[in-house]
Amino acid sequence: MRVLVVEDQERIASFIEKGLKEQGFVVDVCGDGDDGYGLALTEPYDAMVLDIMLPGRDGLSILKNLRKKGMSVPVILLTARGELDERLEGLNLGADDYMTKPFYIEELVARLHTVVRRAAGEATHLLKVQDLTMDLVAHHVVRGEEEILLSMREFSLLEFLMRSPG
Repeated sequence: MRVLVVEDQERIASFIEKGLKEQGFVVDVCGDGDDGYGLALTEPYDAMVLDIMLPGRDGLSILKNLRKKGMSVPVILLTARGELDERLEGLNLGADDYMTKPFYIEELVARLHTVVRRAAGEATHLLKVQDLTMDLVAHHVVRGEEEILLSMREFSLLEFLMRSPG
């Protein structure tokens, strides 16, 4: 899964990048709203993690403009503030989910899987090709009756191949 993280606090951006990469995500990180918006328009992402308060263009205006352009990439908003008005505005502008800082990386990973599944219309977290089954949440692969143990890199590569027919 390819994710764009737009977060201006270097420590938090690094925490997210490291955590997502450990889970097999491909991650691009940007610390400026204008640059993040440009990347979102030009690069194919499966999901975005978008801080609300950014230098340059703020996260809500990025989200609003992406939705105006018809881009449906799943977006999880991040903010240090948890005021109801801000959450409602973000969700009403088209955010798929919302998290307040601080948060656990495991929860962000689970929410990313959820919003991407929902956007893709998948009813399950399983990929299946013939007798090969991959559980994207549990990181579990079975062929027939036999469990296959894979490293994170192998798991990510297999996921890519299973999602790429032919």
